Amino acid sequence: MQNTSTLDVQPILADVARLAPQARAQRHMTPEVIELLTKAGLFRAMLPRKFGGLELEPTAFFRALIQIAESDMSAGWIGGVVGIHPFQIALMGDAALSDVYGSSPDVRVSSSYNPSGSRTVTTSEGLLLSGRWAWSSGCQHSDWLLLGAVEEGDTLLSTCLVPMSACRIEDTWHTMGLQGTGSNDIVIAEPVLVPRYRIHRQMDGFNGVQSQENPMYAIPWGQLFAGCVAVPTIGAARHALRAFAANANPSTVDVSKLHGDPDILRRVAEASALIDETEAAFLRNIAGLVAAAEKGEEIPLLERARCRYFTGSIVSKMITAVDLLFDAAGGRSVFSGAEIQNIWHDIHITRAHVANNPVPLARNYGNMLLGGETRDYFM
Repeated sequence: MQNTSTLDVQPILADVARLAPQARAQRHMTPEVIELLTKAGLFRAMLPRKFGGLELEPTAFFRALIQIAESDMSAGWIGGVVGIHPFQIALMGDAALSDVYGSSPDVRVSSSYNPSGSRTVTTSEGLLLSGRWAWSSGCQHSDWLLLGAVEEGDTLLSTCLVPMSACRIEDTWHTMGLQGTGSNDIVIAEPVLVPRYRIHRQMDGFNGVQSQENPMYAIPWGQLFAGCVAVPTIGAARHALRAFAANANPSTVDVSKLHGDPDILRRVAEASALIDETEAAFLRNIAGLVAAAEKGEEIPLLERARCRYFTGSIVSKMITAVDLLFDAAGGRSVFSGAEIQNIWHDIHITRAHVANNPVPLARNYGNMLLGGETRDYFM
């Protein structure tokens, strides 16, 4: 591996936490936080070094996301989904990388992979793309977009790299949680030509097709992206545990919140253990994928299915951890703006992301354990 350094995000965490209420109120990340994440190197962490990136080892990237999400889950979410996009663009090749990062390694790229509202026409040069896409996190701060589409004659997803100048943002992000992600709709009214070199096919990501020198780019793309929409909940759950502990003192409002209450002690211990176990297991899984890539080994489909199922279960585990705390957080937690209530909303809304639904992932993994074939090509 060419770069195994870490991202030092510690200096920005206090400011990220301080600005979190503003992002929640305005329903998208503040320019100040985007600048903090940029200066910390998050948006160039997964970019090849020849384009000015850090080419960071993925476990270090995920550790940084968890730390940021402990200050503000929306910031951790933006850092993850925007920060991982240079990895996918690297899979397209140097021509696509040059289009986006030729002038700066800190260019930001948003995405929306659901192709249901897209329209495509195949040409000799590529695809004519138009339509509507929902849930494009961080689009207000991005210059390019990765948009899902299904090409004529295909049944699997392709991702099209499109300049933001060809698109329009529609303000639709009115939600009960993760307000700061600004995950609005993207509209392309007039078809835009996407050249073939700026199209990434799902099967290429599944098969590890790539042309970069660093072997980490052979890690299946879907494994890394799925982590970016899951691990911020680990940081958020740790934030909830910290907020709960700070409030678990004798009070004239709620005299049951005593350090000696056995149910409180049980809940805190179980939540803490679940958070720690989940983080450790996820990072171990990613380290295993990295080690296989470094050795040039093919990652068995069963191992991919196991890792994908675990990652898809992270949010459900963190919901369990936060629910353990929220259910005993007392009367003050019901008021709008309560710290632990905000975290509760953020984590629960994350479960709505298709990548965080463990049910089909469990079925696929169980089927493969019993000798069946995979039905999931995003792993």
